[in-house]
This record gives sequence, structure tokens and C-alpha cells, in this order.
Amino acid sequence: MLDHAPSIYPALRYRDASTAIEWLVRAFGFEKLFAVPGPDGTIAHAELRFGTGVIMLGSAKPEQGWKSPRDLEGVSQTLYVHVADLDAHYEQAKAAGAEVIDAPHDTDYGSREYGARDLEGHHWSFGTYRPATDG
Repeated sequence: MLDHAPSIYPALRYRDASTAIEWLVRAFGFEKLFAVPGPDGTIAHAELRFGTGVIMLGSAKPEQGWKSPRDLEGVSQTLYVHVADLDAHYEQAKAAGAEVIDAPHDTDYGSREYGARDLEGHHWSFGTYRPATDG
């Protein structure tokens, strides 16, 4: 029997994690599970859920090398999120000010997808393709 709990939890860093949490909820449809305040208005740790997936995030910690994409010359990772209604999700993200990188399109492998950057430059891909979860 499959354990449907995720085993990988992406962790993201933001200059303004509090604002990022609220924006991710509004723009991309995440559900805020909790946020632990840190010193000086920072976020020590937060968790947001989308479907069965969870991301963790917190305030940037440059002294540990944990930076927002705003502080880098590029992005070294992207995140992919399965969505059932891609076009509705796209409209929600666009209305909330997401920077669209790739407009909705159909792929050769049967998915409908689009790409966007969040308010601090993390690159997100959304699509109807759901990677295999059994095996």
C-alpha cells in the first residue's frame, strides 16, 4: 500500500517571508498551515499546503547562504505543482500579480502547463501532468 504523505518538502527563503506567505495563498492557492515568528519580524519556519504537497519557507538567512532569488543572479531551482484546472489557476495567479514566464500551453507529453515567478523571483511551473506516484 502506498503512503500518500510527501517524502520531499521543498524549503524556500524570502526577504519578506510574511508577505510571501500571504501572496502564495492569494496567488497560487496555498493553504497556510502555520508560521513561527522569528526575531525582528522574520519568519523562523512556516508550512503551506497545496493538495497533498507541503512546502516549508522562512526568512532569508544570508549568513548561512540561504537567500531569496532577489539576491542572486539567477534561479537554481524550479518547483512543479500539479493543478486540476490549469486555466483557472493561471487566471488567479495573473490577477494576483504573478510574473508569467510561460503562458498556458499544451505539451507533447499530454500536459497543460504554465510558468510564473512569485513576488521574490522563485520560478514555479504548474501543470495537469502528475508524475507517477506508485512503484
